[in-house]
Amino acid sequence: MASRTLSAAVVLVGTAGVTALAATPAQAATPCVQKIAVVNNGGFVINFQLTTRTGELSAPTDDYPINQYRVVDLNSTPFAPGSDVRPLVHAQAGNTVAGNVFVSFCDNGQTATYTASGTTLNYSVTLLT
Repeated sequence: MASRTLSAAVVLVGTAGVTALAATPAQAATPCVQKIAVVNNGGFVINFQLTTRTGELSAPTDDYPINQYRVVDLNSTPFAPGSDVRPLVHAQAGNTVAGNVFVSFCDNGQTATYTASGTTLNYSVTLLT
């Protein structure tokens, strides 16, 4: 009986993973953008890189403090149009946190803006809608 329960749990975890992956591209298809901005609303210094679903990284921005932002044009990165990307934010003397959702790269002039809020060891990076 225990092995059946374990087996069902594995199937559920696998199913949840597939569901999460299937739901994410649908989210990414809607925000199709050329630029990514991250506003620093935390009381610390940050920089960010862009990352793809496969873990490829862009060059990092310079460090910047609270109430400032930086914008990266995806045309200046190694990523191809159609790639799904999100910011990977590094807090100085703190944690590294990925953006809550991926967006798709389209050469359309649009910008997706994320906000980094919290403290160096406990913050979130959230796409503004």
